[in-house]
Amino acid sequence: MAQSSASAASATARADQSPLLAPWGGPHGGVPAFDKVKVADFKPALEAAMAENLAEINAIATNPAAPTFENTIAAMERSGQTLTRVSAIYDIWSSTLNDAAFSAVETEMAPKLAAFYDQISQNPALFKRIEAVYNSPATKKLTAEQQRLVEVDYKQFVRAGAKLDATAKARVSAINQKLAGLFTNFSQNVLADEADSVLVLKTEKDLGGLPASLRDAAKTTAGTRKIAAAGVITNTRSSIDPFLTYSDQRQLREKAWRMFTNRGDNGGAHDNNAIITQILQLRAERAKLLGYPTHAHLRLDNTMAKTPEAAMDLMLKVWTPAVAREHEEVADMLALAKKEGAPADFKIEPWDYRYYAEKVRKARYDLDQNEVKQYLQLDKMREGMFWVAGELFNFAFVPVTDVPVYHPDVKVWQVNDKTTGKQVGLWYFDPYARPGKNSGAWMNAYRNQERMDKPVTTIVSNNSNFVKGKDGEPVLISWTDATTLFHEFGHALHGLSSNVTYPTLSGTSVVRDYVEFPSQLLENWLATPEVLSKYALHYQTGKPIPQALVDRINKASSFNEGFATTEFLASALIDMKLHLAGAQKIDPDKFERETLAGLGMPHELVMRHRTPQFTHVFSSDGYSAGYYSYLWSVVLAADAFSAFTEAGGPYDKAVAARLRKNVFTVGNTVDPAAGYRAFRGRDPKIDALMKQRNFPMPAAQTGGKLGPGKPVDGPNKVQIRRK
Repeated sequence: MAQSSASAASATARADQSPLLAPWGGPHGGVPAFDKVKVADFKPALEAAMAENLAEINAIATNPAAPTFENTIAAMERSGQTLTRVSAIYDIWSSTLNDAAFSAVETEMAPKLAAFYDQISQNPALFKRIEAVYNSPATKKLTAEQQRLVEVDYKQFVRAGAKLDATAKARVSAINQKLAGLFTNFSQNVLADEADSVLVLKTEKDLGGLPASLRDAAKTTAGTRKIAAAGVITNTRSSIDPFLTYSDQRQLREKAWRMFTNRGDNGGAHDNNAIITQILQLRAERAKLLGYPTHAHLRLDNTMAKTPEAAMDLMLKVWTPAVAREHEEVADMLALAKKEGAPADFKIEPWDYRYYAEKVRKARYDLDQNEVKQYLQLDKMREGMFWVAGELFNFAFVPVTDVPVYHPDVKVWQVNDKTTGKQVGLWYFDPYARPGKNSGAWMNAYRNQERMDKPVTTIVSNNSNFVKGKDGEPVLISWTDATTLFHEFGHALHGLSSNVTYPTLSGTSVVRDYVEFPSQLLENWLATPEVLSKYALHYQTGKPIPQALVDRINKASSFNEGFATTEFLASALIDMKLHLAGAQKIDPDKFERETLAGLGMPHELVMRHRTPQFTHVFSSDGYSAGYYSYLWSVVLAADAFSAFTEAGGPYDKAVAARLRKNVFTVGNTVDPAAGYRAFRGRDPKIDALMKQRNFPMPAAQTGGKLGPGKPVDGPNKVQIRRK
């Protein structure tokens, strides 16, 4: 945001005391001074930045001049520059460098930050001015983007409680502060269980079945952690999933599975069940105060779906065929297991699923994921993403070394327009797992693109948790990991493509069930022949992946979709049902167990994210009652990719131009349903998804449109995480 001259002078005056408060200097329009950050500086910097922002807001609220777009809405856009910068770095430390010292700061500051934001959203004089602009006839004469910004601001304030009486406002603020502390505790408990628990592989036998790359990674981890053992498996998905896929030691598979699925659910200091109960109670109370039946209704009021019923309708349409397919997959596994000598009463347990699924894949399609992995080098896959970005978005990525980074693993690229050479942003990449870093993969923006007073380029990052192998050797990743890499890069391209005036409407600041659409869409380009032939190169020979192997990959593309869809939907349905339960006091473990039984959850798998470790939903309000959005977005993505295949193919220039114009560049300046229609020429249909996953669809549903298609308003401003 463009900063007022007074606040700029104030921040500059304090720069010597805290580098966190200084405007970002250096090349590329300014970059974070990561090399000067000290954890001890976060608390005073946040407090100073909050005080400065409140002074700016007070000046807007008490302005004696009649409210206008410029002196109220635009003035708000220009406020909070210092806090935005400090918060960006604070969030990076929270997700990637969260040690004991930082955790203490985070625990103290979370409620204070929540109270600060409530002071703004519940400021009656400020809202009176926003409401006056919203209702003013002059607003209809503003540009379309300005009118959109007025509407977004007004509805966000109303949704935050701006129209409540003083007593209700105070209670909402108290709830928000309590929730902020609980969110922090939840996240830290999961992080602690991930950091403290490892599976020690004591002997070479314990490494049985693991391919060389996983053996090397396990041995490297043992050395890094100073554990005398044959290998160590860390408690993160990027380590556990491959172990469950390849280890031939069933008892160790069970131990690894239980370690991972019981994060936050082990009793003791890091157990999250009581925290979840409190969070649900507080969310239900807040929703009632704000005039909504449940937290789910509150959250979905500002989405494409609009109602929990619409989201549930989509999920249940897919749930039944997904479970039916899962049963078929298990039958195939049992047949294979018994053929290999398993006893007659042998059952596929959750820790067996990936192991036997891989065996079935190999037997049915002659497809060994470990064979595929030898062609998927992390660095080459990154180069492939850059090439796709060049073809679809006209971007060129140039490595830079003139900016500080917060960890030696982080690398930075300047992103330019290939035609003009003009810089559009920076892309930071933090690929490897380490203690204190959240598990999973995500994208965030350090700085949003805007052009209010001058052009400001964006800074975005992608973050993963790949496990390093031997020094000097390429990191080999699975097809699933490569898909995730493309997914998160889709978020980054959404941010890099932004071409709007106001920072509030910039980049990925769109509603929850639309923000995952660009990222889900980009996954499709991994499997294109152009990417595979140029970048899927064998790590030893350098030869491209053979066409015969690609054919087997394509033939098996819908293999195991029963498992993948069911484990995801189980989490999404539990999320929604928890938040539709209203004020009832919930025992999370019991609710999860009984609800899944009622849905007919297969015995052989668990939710992708069990409730006590469901950070999407309980580390913030971000994806709460919104985990369904991945499915909603993948329907959009499947339908959108069909626009390419129906035209000249994945790299069709005309379709790519429409996609950029109507989806990737516009941020939240247009209603997403309208933006999608402008791109596709119609509303999205579910057909392409069902076909993509090889699920049957009743004739009555064929051609069915997705959701009610009503207008939505506000943006998404939280860290964007992988499903």
